[in-house]
Amino acid sequence: MTDQAQETLSTAKIGRLARWRQSDLWWSFTRSPSAIAGALILTILILAALAAPLLSPQNPFDPAQLDLWNSELPPIWQADGQWPFILGTDTQGRDMLSAILYGSRISILIGVCSVILSLTVGLSLGLVAGYFGGIVDNVLMRIGDVLLSIPTILIAILVSAVARQMLPPELRDVGSAAVLVLAITLSAWVQYARTVRAQTIVERGKEYVQAARLLKTPARRIMLNHILPNTLTPIMVAATLNFGMAILTEATLSFLGIGMPPSQPSLGTLIRLGNQFLFSGVWWVVLFPVLQLCLLVVSVNLLGDWLRDALNPKLR
Repeated sequence: MTDQAQETLSTAKIGRLARWRQSDLWWSFTRSPSAIAGALILTILILAALAAPLLSPQNPFDPAQLDLWNSELPPIWQADGQWPFILGTDTQGRDMLSAILYGSRISILIGVCSVILSLTVGLSLGLVAGYFGGIVDNVLMRIGDVLLSIPTILIAILVSAVARQMLPPELRDVGSAAVLVLAITLSAWVQYARTVRAQTIVERGKEYVQAARLLKTPARRIMLNHILPNTLTPIMVAATLNFGMAILTEATLSFLGIGMPPSQPSLGTLIRLGNQFLFSGVWWVVLFPVLQLCLLVVSVNLLGDWLRDALNPKLR
């Protein structure tokens, strides 16, 4: 690449950054203390989870690094606390800070994957149902109505239990994360589909869509290039809020014992294991995972609430 081309590319990047900083969304973000706090907390939690191998004193997933002689150590600021176990250890000698950081990685990964998968399924089915209508719309929306009539957690429990029974015993622990993503997706795609369907029905009657049809533009191109961009605003808000709900659903399933195994604990698994010793004096085993889960979900909800208000044209 020539120097002139590099300079042009750099100028274009600076121009996009300047336009972003002059946008209404950035202006709204900089004037929302709750959004800034949520973004800061979420960024710190995600970076800490990604850097878990660098920040953690041990690998909690490696049984060789666990020592029963170091079990039930209190946090370091208490009399019996020991370095480097800053937040203490559990009944197996597992460092709580390491377990929380590695567990957060699993919870965040499951949340992100389930949102992406449910968003993909919901967008696709919502576009098809809204654009074509008729029997296709009726069939897809009736399936959605049936799923909406069942509590989300029950659908997730049913799917998770059935999928686990179908897997060979040696693959159940390995496939736990994939099963959780599938369970959360099947209970979450309906919201995206109904939102996109409603927006698609409105957009398909507008003149630019009718003009594209007259020009014999393929339906797939009309849906993806013309209709889809005009449906993304409410979807962005729903995806942000559902990210927090996906993390909570995973934690609930793991707490009930049908999520991640104890050998690869997520935040929900850590809470379930620690809850057994809540009244035995080992309070830190359950308190710190609960605080981590609360911080993670609250920060996501703060961002989601700000995004919902910032993208609402009635509030501008």
